[in-house]
Formats: sequence, structure tokens, C-alpha cells
Amino acid sequence: MTATIPLPVRGGCTDLPIAPASNATQLPVLKERGQREVFCGLTGIVWLHRKMQDAFFMVVGSRTCAHLVQSAAGVMIFAEPRFGTAILGERDLAGLADANDELDRCVEQLLARRPDIATLFLVGSCPSEVIKLDLSRAAERLNERFFPRVRILNYSGSGIETTFTQGEDTCLKSMVPHLPASTSTTPELLVVGTLADVVEDQFTRLFRELGIGPVHFFPPRRARELPPIGPNTRLLLAQPFVSETVRALQARGATLLSSPYPFGVQGTNAWLRAAASAFGVPESRVIEVTRAPAERASKALARFRERLAGKRLFFFPDSQLELPLARFMHHECGMELVEVGTPYLDRLLMEAELPLLPGTITLSEGQDVEKQLDRCRAARPDLTVCGLGLANPLEAEGLRTKWAIELVFSPIHGYDQAADLAELFARPLERSSRLTV
Repeated sequence: MTATIPLPVRGGCTDLPIAPASNATQLPVLKERGQREVFCGLTGIVWLHRKMQDAFFMVVGSRTCAHLVQSAAGVMIFAEPRFGTAILGERDLAGLADANDELDRCVEQLLARRPDIATLFLVGSCPSEVIKLDLSRAAERLNERFFPRVRILNYSGSGIETTFTQGEDTCLKSMVPHLPASTSTTPELLVVGTLADVVEDQFTRLFRELGIGPVHFFPPRRARELPPIGPNTRLLLAQPFVSETVRALQARGATLLSSPYPFGVQGTNAWLRAAASAFGVPESRVIEVTRAPAERASKALARFRERLAGKRLFFFPDSQLELPLARFMHHECGMELVEVGTPYLDRLLMEAELPLLPGTITLSEGQDVEKQLDRCRAARPDLTVCGLGLANPLEAEGLRTKWAIELVFSPIHGYDQAADLAELFARPLERSSRLTV
């Protein structure tokens, strides 16, 4: 890796200074193991069920699991959502009823009522893990009955095994063995990580204008239309929380393109250039295609930079988006980073992001929430990004907060969303200033 990584923004602003790699990659990592404040991996269903329009997610869990997903998704039952819960009752948990028979009955009823389902995910939870309900064998058994009309897969969203965004990782990994083998003799691009449809459409247009193709997205909009994978597949990551999926795709022969994530103008420029370089697109063409959207985004970002520049920012670990978001807020919005916490630091997926962080920050991995709260209170940052469980107590102590979960649920990738992303950070500060006038 070179000492600097240029992130050119054509027409809007100059390159921002980047710390030497020798400082950034050797940042001491404060590793903490203790009490955590985070959602379980079931939460990933909230965006996955919207993305894959012919899939259904059946959580095998308790009423608490049902309430979590229902309240987080904000979907009324009568709207026929693409998720539900097979609730484990007291008889199931006590071993007085055969949970497998009950599960088979629930699946039969669901598929009879919803013939539009092409892929059914059986999603493990804490209760199903505790009673050792083997959903992988259940999926095999049910596939014998319903495949090829319906493919039945399983993955774990249990809070025992996963946290928040890891639910998407385990879901996508369960699909990898079923991806068709690619027969292409030329490079293909696979964008990995769930993107909002509007963002996916924007990137598709940019790739087409750059002459990059064929391009596939994983997960696809329809789970039945799985993208091909093979030795000529080039992986470009849209989300930083797909560690196990990436390694499973690499085992199928794919090659990972190292790049910052497409947050902000500079991140999106670097992300597109990584793909362009792999496909032999000349720099002149990249500049031609990206100049106009980069200039628009830079202009839109300017008014938020005025509000955010010089403000101090503290990240609690939550979604694994923390490092790329911190890079964006520091370089493009002028914020000072105090501490950047992440649930898990995967250096393979963060290889291009780590050198972009200033060498003065505290970088923490994992969490001991009481110790981290003490550091946050001592630092008194202008803005703290944290989970819902910490936001209200910190607000009561006079610290302005931003809900980390909103950064996952909102479209924030790419040029057209750069200003929207900055605005999410500016809102709490703006609200505070108005209330104190």
C-alpha cells in the first residue's frame, strides 16, 4: 500500500490531506470485551425483506423476536409483509411438542397462502438456538418437498451469534453455495451488500457510462435471480459488514477489489475508480463521467460543511459503518474525530479505509459500554453516534446524539446521497441550536 491514497474530486474541491499509511495502519486498537449495547442480527430482515421481493423471512423465535422485527420494520400485519415469526410456545421450549413438526406445519400454511414466495429463509433466533433446533436440517428436509418451486435456506440472526448488521452477512453467506458458476472468460463485476433500489439504479447508470459490465448486485432484487460467480468475478463492496460472505465468494474464485466505501464524493470517486482500474477504463473517461455528479454533490455538501466543520464527533460501536463514516465526516465535512468504535475490525474489508483515518483518534474494537460511556462523558463531544439504548440517557446529560440505526436504514451511498448523509449528522446540532436560542 502506498503512503497516500488520492481521492480526487473533480471540479468541486481539492484533494484532502491523508495521513501516511505508516501512522494510520499502525493505530493502536483499544480492544474491549464487556457488556454491549446493540441489536441482534434479526434486524437485518428490516432491509433484506424490502430488497428481495420474492423472498420471505420466517423467524423461528419468541414473541419478543416478533415484536422486535415488527416494530423496527414499521409494517402493519395486514400489509402482507415478506417476513413473519413462527412463535415457539411454552410446549416447544419445554420439549413437550415436536418443534420440527410444528415448523413444517407453519411452512406449509405459509406457502399455501403465499404462492409468490420463491425463496424462504428460516431465520434462527436466541430461543431456537437455546433449544438446539437444527434449522439447517429442517431446510434440507423442506427442500425435498418444495424445491424447485421454493428454495428454502437458513441462517442465524440470533443475538447469541450475531449483532445488528451481521444478520445480512449470515443471510448472504447462506446464498453463496447456490450461486451459479460463471462461464464468462472476461471480467464481471459483483457489487456486494444491500443497496436501496434508487442507489443501485444510480450506480448501474454510472457503470454503464464507464463501460463497465456485466454488473450484478448481491443480494439481487429477486432472490431467484442469483448472480453468477467464478474466477473472473471482481468483488466491489458496498457495505463493510459482509466479512463471511466475502470470504465465501473468494472461496468460489472471486477477487476482491480494495477500495474505500462509496460514502461522500471522495469515497464514491475512489470506489468507482477501483472498478474502472480493474476493467481497464482510462482515467480520462472516469473524469468525464464523474465530473458532473461530483460537482453537484460537492456543492450540496458545502452548506453542511459550514455547520459541521470543527465539531467533535464520537462513535459508539454499532453497525460496522463507523470507520468509513468517520472518514467521510472528517475529510469532507471537517469534523474532528474523538473516538471511532466498531463492533469488529476486519482489516481485509477495511484495508483501504484505515489509512484515511487521522492518527490522533482513539480506535476501539468491541465494547465495554460503561468504560466507553466514561470516555464519552470525559470528552464531551459535540455529537455522539450511538444506539437507541444510549441516546436518551446521553441527551439527558446534555450530549447531542445521532441514532446509528438511521444510518443503516437510510439511502446514504453515492454522489446524490452525499448531502443527505451529511444532513443526518447536522440535524441534531441544528435542533439543539434552535432549542437553546
